[in-house]
Amino acid sequence: MASTRADLIAELLWELKRASKLATFTVLARKAGFSPGTNGRTMESCLKVVRRDWPHLHWWRAVKDAGPIEQEQEKLLRDAGYDLAPHPETKKLCVVSIESHCMVWDAPATAEAAN
Repeated sequence: MASTRADLIAELLWELKRASKLATFTVLARKAGFSPGTNGRTMESCLKVVRRDWPHLHWWRAVKDAGPIEQEQEKLLRDAGYDLAPHPETKKLCVVSIESHCMVWDAPATAEAAN
């Protein structure tokens, strides 16, 4: 049985898949209403559940905030057309110009905007 957090992340991953976009752990977690956890551990747990329960979802569209990708993500990201390059300081592989590939969700409407 999936967790409520994993359910929420699965829905967001579906949106990312449909939009052909990426998102960082923190953005996804906050959009789902929780903290990504220390070093993204909560998000990593959610993604494990997603990979197990919803293998058709593009779990690899969730990237760590600092930018380095996991070895398993490399081929999937390249196959999806994303350019990857070593980070100049850490030398870890990252998505080139990641900001331009990240999903931007509309901010929720506020009561003031409705008036």
